[in-house]
Amino acid sequence: MASVAVAMFGASFAAVPLYRLYCQVTGKGGQAIKDEDNKIVDMKKDESRLITVRFNAGTHSSMDWNFRPVQNEIKVHPGETALAFYRVKNPLDEPAIGVATYTVLPYEAGEYFNKIQCFCFEEQMLQPHEDVFMPVLFYIDPEYSKDAQLASVNDLVLSYTFFRSKDGEILELDEPIELKKHEPQVKPLKIKAT
Repeated sequence: MASVAVAMFGASFAAVPLYRLYCQVTGKGGQAIKDEDNKIVDMKKDESRLITVRFNAGTHSSMDWNFRPVQNEIKVHPGETALAFYRVKNPLDEPAIGVATYTVLPYEAGEYFNKIQCFCFEEQMLQPHEDVFMPVLFYIDPEYSKDAQLASVNDLVLSYTFFRSKDGEILELDEPIELKKHEPQVKPLKIKAT
């Protein structure tokens, strides 16, 4: 039983770095993909679909930053690039380092959500009371329109969560993750079964 507890603790410690590596290698989960320039230039915009991408922000309970999306939503066609911003402020009297992870909902849409530039999985250091805007340049792959499972899904959510980082390491989580949510609050999406 003790070995199971040790294994669980080790898995929770390694989860974020391993997920970061997986996303960088496979490009899945919306991780920014290098060498996408040719695909983007040749990509055809699907004018028949208009997708609303809603933005959400949260912080781990150990992170005191004020973090929120600048815009609540953007409407974008599959095959069209879009630029969104998040705003983050360090209200502390000392520097702080954070690392952001993200989720795309519904999960089935995540494989079509591609980030060209983002701030996820990289340490962000903010000086005392520093206030910055962080860009996310993205597109929804035109193949999204061909996925029968997503035929009636025209609303997506891009949600980021900042975790505190210390000395280049992600904060160890030996307790359940408690997130502090910031506006806008987003209702869960339902996918119609086909």
